[in-house]
Amino acid sequence: MSSAPPSYVVRVAEGPGDREVCFGVRKEVFVVEQGVPEDLEYDACDAVAVHVLAVREDGMPLGAGRLLCGEEAAAKNGGDPSVGSLGRLAVTKAARGLGVGAALVRAIEEAARARGLRAVDLHAQTHAMGFYERLGYAAYGPEFLDAGIPHRAMRRSV
Repeated sequence: MSSAPPSYVVRVAEGPGDREVCFGVRKEVFVVEQGVPEDLEYDACDAVAVHVLAVREDGMPLGAGRLLCGEEAAAKNGGDPSVGSLGRLAVTKAARGLGVGAALVRAIEEAARARGLRAVDLHAQTHAMGFYERLGYAAYGPEFLDAGIPHRAMRRSV
Protein backbone atom coordinates (compact mmCIF):
# COMPACT_ATOMS: atom_id res chain seq x y z
CA MET A 1 0.00 0.00 0.00
CA SER A 2 1.57 3.30 -1.10
CA SER A 3 1.08 6.54 0.71
CA ALA A 4 0.14 9.80 -0.98
CA PRO A 5 3.04 12.06 -1.93
CA PRO A 6 3.81 14.75 0.63
CA SER A 7 1.87 17.97 0.09
CA TYR A 8 3.54 21.20 -0.89
CA VAL A 9 2.94 24.94 -0.73
CA VAL A 10 3.58 27.57 -3.38
CA ARG A 11 4.39 31.04 -2.13
CA VAL A 12 6.16 34.25 -3.00
CA ALA A 13 9.80 33.94 -1.99
CA GLU A 14 10.66 36.08 1.02
CA GLY A 15 14.20 37.23 1.66
CA PRO A 16 17.62 36.11 0.47
CA GLY A 17 17.29 32.56 1.82
CA ASP A 18 14.23 31.83 -0.29
CA ARG A 19 15.85 33.48 -3.31
CA GLU A 20 18.87 31.18 -2.95
CA VAL A 21 16.53 28.17 -2.85
CA CYS A 22 14.93 29.38 -6.10
CA PHE A 23 18.37 29.77 -7.67
CA GLY A 24 19.26 26.24 -6.56
CA VAL A 25 16.19 24.78 -8.31
CA ARG A 26 16.99 26.75 -11.47
CA LYS A 27 20.60 25.55 -11.41
CA GLU A 28 19.50 21.92 -11.05
CA VAL A 29 17.01 22.13 -13.94
CA PHE A 30 18.51 24.61 -16.40
CA VAL A 31 22.26 24.49 -15.83
CA VAL A 32 22.76 20.83 -14.85
CA GLU A 33 19.90 19.09 -16.74
CA GLN A 34 19.57 21.30 -19.81
CA GLY A 35 23.13 22.59 -20.13
CA VAL A 36 22.29 26.30 -20.04
CA PRO A 37 25.46 28.26 -19.25
CA GLU A 38 25.31 29.57 -15.68
CA ASP A 39 26.13 33.12 -16.80
CA LEU A 40 22.99 33.09 -18.98
CA GLU A 41 20.72 31.63 -16.30
CA TYR A 42 21.13 34.42 -13.76
CA ASP A 43 20.75 38.08 -14.71
CA ALA A 44 20.20 41.56 -13.33
CA CYS A 45 16.43 41.01 -13.44
CA ASP A 46 16.73 38.52 -10.57
CA ALA A 47 17.31 41.43 -8.17
CA VAL A 48 13.94 43.06 -9.00
CA ALA A 49 11.79 40.04 -9.92
CA VAL A 50 9.00 38.56 -7.85
CA HIS A 51 10.18 34.98 -7.21
CA VAL A 52 7.79 32.14 -6.39
CA LEU A 53 8.77 28.89 -4.75
CA ALA A 54 7.14 25.47 -4.34
CA VAL A 55 8.28 23.65 -1.20
CA ARG A 56 7.26 20.23 0.08
CA GLU A 57 5.95 20.06 3.65
CA ASP A 58 9.30 18.61 4.78
CA GLY A 59 11.12 21.65 3.35
CA MET A 60 12.40 20.10 0.11
CA PRO A 61 12.23 22.61 -2.78
CA LEU A 62 10.20 21.36 -5.75
CA GLY A 63 10.05 24.29 -8.13
CA ALA A 64 10.55 27.97 -8.75
CA GLY A 65 9.67 30.73 -11.17
CA ARG A 66 9.76 34.49 -11.46
CA LEU A 67 7.64 37.44 -12.58
CA LEU A 68 9.12 40.56 -14.09
CA CYS A 69 7.13 43.80 -14.01
CA GLY A 70 7.55 47.27 -15.49
CA GLU A 71 10.59 48.06 -17.61
CA GLU A 72 12.14 44.62 -17.17
CA ALA A 73 8.96 42.93 -18.43
CA ALA A 74 8.46 45.44 -21.25
CA ALA A 75 11.96 44.67 -22.52
CA LYS A 76 10.89 41.04 -22.99
CA ASN A 77 7.30 41.45 -24.23
CA GLY A 78 7.54 44.03 -26.98
CA GLY A 79 7.36 47.16 -24.84
CA ASP A 80 4.07 46.87 -22.91
CA PRO A 81 4.49 47.75 -19.20
CA SER A 82 0.97 46.45 -18.40
CA VAL A 83 2.07 42.90 -19.26
CA GLY A 84 4.20 40.89 -16.83
CA SER A 85 6.85 38.44 -17.93
CA LEU A 86 6.81 34.91 -16.48
CA GLY A 87 10.16 33.21 -16.67
CA ARG A 88 12.67 30.77 -15.25
CA LEU A 89 9.90 28.28 -14.43
CA ALA A 90 11.64 25.15 -13.18
CA VAL A 91 10.34 21.96 -11.54
CA THR A 92 12.74 19.38 -10.15
CA LYS A 93 12.72 15.90 -11.72
CA ALA A 94 11.32 14.38 -8.53
CA ALA A 95 8.34 16.77 -8.56
CA ARG A 96 7.28 16.51 -12.20
CA GLY A 97 3.75 15.27 -12.74
CA LEU A 98 2.53 16.48 -9.33
CA GLY A 99 0.97 19.74 -10.56
CA VAL A 100 3.81 21.88 -9.25
CA GLY A 101 4.40 23.68 -12.55
CA ALA A 102 0.73 24.64 -12.94
CA ALA A 103 0.61 25.80 -9.30
CA LEU A 104 3.69 27.99 -9.86
CA VAL A 105 2.16 29.52 -13.01
CA ARG A 106 -1.09 30.30 -11.15
CA ALA A 107 0.90 31.89 -8.28
CA ILE A 108 2.79 34.06 -10.77
CA GLU A 109 -0.49 35.09 -12.42
CA GLU A 110 -1.91 36.01 -8.99
CA ALA A 111 1.18 38.11 -8.29
CA ALA A 112 0.68 39.82 -11.66
CA ARG A 113 -2.99 40.59 -10.90
CA ALA A 114 -2.02 41.91 -7.45
CA ARG A 115 0.34 44.35 -9.19
CA GLY A 116 -2.34 45.57 -11.60
CA LEU A 117 -1.01 43.82 -14.71
CA ARG A 118 -3.50 42.85 -17.44
CA ALA A 119 -1.65 39.86 -18.92
CA VAL A 120 1.37 37.60 -18.52
CA ASP A 121 3.81 36.88 -21.32
CA LEU A 122 6.37 34.08 -21.40
CA HIS A 123 8.95 32.50 -23.63
CA ALA A 124 8.18 28.76 -23.65
CA GLN A 125 10.60 26.08 -24.67
CA THR A 126 8.76 24.60 -27.66
CA HIS A 127 8.52 21.15 -26.03
CA ALA A 128 6.59 22.79 -23.13
CA MET A 129 4.07 24.71 -25.24
CA GLY A 130 1.30 22.15 -24.65
CA PHE A 131 1.67 22.63 -20.88
CA TYR A 132 1.16 26.40 -21.22
CA GLU A 133 -1.66 25.99 -23.75
CA ARG A 134 -3.53 23.84 -21.21
CA LEU A 135 -3.19 26.76 -18.77
CA GLY A 136 -4.73 29.19 -21.26
CA TYR A 137 -1.67 30.66 -22.98
CA ALA A 138 -1.65 31.33 -26.72
CA ALA A 139 1.51 31.35 -28.85
CA TYR A 140 2.38 34.29 -31.08
CA GLY A 141 5.32 35.25 -33.26
CA PRO A 142 8.02 33.03 -34.75
CA GLU A 143 10.10 30.36 -33.05
CA PHE A 144 13.45 31.65 -31.76
CA LEU A 145 16.51 30.29 -29.98
CA ASP A 146 17.36 31.19 -26.38
CA ALA A 147 20.48 29.57 -24.89
CA GLY A 148 20.43 27.30 -27.96
CA ILE A 149 16.93 25.98 -27.11
CA PRO A 150 13.90 26.63 -29.40
CA HIS A 151 11.24 28.88 -27.82
CA ARG A 152 7.94 30.62 -28.71
CA ALA A 153 6.38 33.67 -27.10
CA MET A 154 3.02 33.03 -25.41
CA ARG A 155 0.52 35.26 -23.57
CA ARG A 156 -2.54 34.97 -21.32
CA SER A 157 -4.80 37.69 -19.92
CA VAL A 158 -5.01 37.65 -16.14
